[in-house]
Amino acid sequence: MDRNHLNQSLPKVVESLVASILAEPKMQHLNRVFLPSRDAIIQAIELMRQIVYPGYFGQQGLTTQNITYRMGELVIELTDLLYEQARCCLRYKSQIAGSDGDSAKCEQCDREAARVVAEFFKRLPTVREMLAADVQATFDGDPAAQSTDETIFCYPGILAITVQRLAHEFHKLQVPLLPRIMTEYAHSLTGIDIHPGAKLGRSFFIDHGTGVVIGETTEIGEHVKIYQGVTLGALAPAFGQLLRGQKRHPTIEDNVTIYSNATILGGETVIGQGTTIGGNVFITSSVPQHHQVSSEAPHLKYRDRSARKGRGLAPDFQI
Repeated sequence: MDRNHLNQSLPKVVESLVASILAEPKMQHLNRVFLPSRDAIIQAIELMRQIVYPGYFGQQGLTTQNITYRMGELVIELTDLLYEQARCCLRYKSQIAGSDGDSAKCEQCDREAARVVAEFFKRLPTVREMLAADVQATFDGDPAAQSTDETIFCYPGILAITVQRLAHEFHKLQVPLLPRIMTEYAHSLTGIDIHPGAKLGRSFFIDHGTGVVIGETTEIGEHVKIYQGVTLGALAPAFGQLLRGQKRHPTIEDNVTIYSNATILGGETVIGQGTTIGGNVFITSSVPQHHQVSSEAPHLKYRDRSARKGRGLAPDFQI
């Protein structure tokens, strides 16, 4: 086939694709309101980080004399971004509910978007206080950390927790899509998946972090520390949408440490205060306070192969 024949085949390709699109309404967004912009939301996250951690990200040279002016610039820019994205999300929510683009409903969504953004800014100082405790817990809990500056700059756990705490406020304000886009962006950067609906207590520390999963209805107390690969998940995800709105994920009380690759499942599962969960355990029932949970040590077998050295024999194990 030459290029001319390829060009001549394109109308049939388009016709086939359009037929496929129209046949699968769940995989297209046609004749509907605008969706939020993922790129704009990522830009908003970067501005939020500059507000939460001034002087660390974005413009350098900030001082106590010019911080007020810089905050003003950031708040104005962020307001424009958040308002536009929030109104898209709320109009989408309204259309899903069946308003079909009613102009009064659209105006109501826009007013609600303005209220949401204003309320979010009111909550930012409290979020910053929580994050300051997270940063200190991360530094205190890791002897490899040289300073709190290092934890802010370098630790994926701090990035994931920061974005989740910000997204959680939009989740509580019942804005769809926006908070999930935020946390999935952090997930893509860090390998840490925290649903925006999860409730995180003060002084939360995720060490290393890769592969951590924290489900929507998880509740985590204060001074909790978890390591890489930990899953706080649902016990029966096969039921899917039937479980929406129910408590599906565990509750972790204060001063709990959960070591790497532990799996804790179920909405009725409570890990009691002061408990330590060892690595590689699978838990589906509650654990009392001040307990230690660990799996039995594996039974390793050792064989002396020195007598076989140099015989050119095939290895016993292959991958």
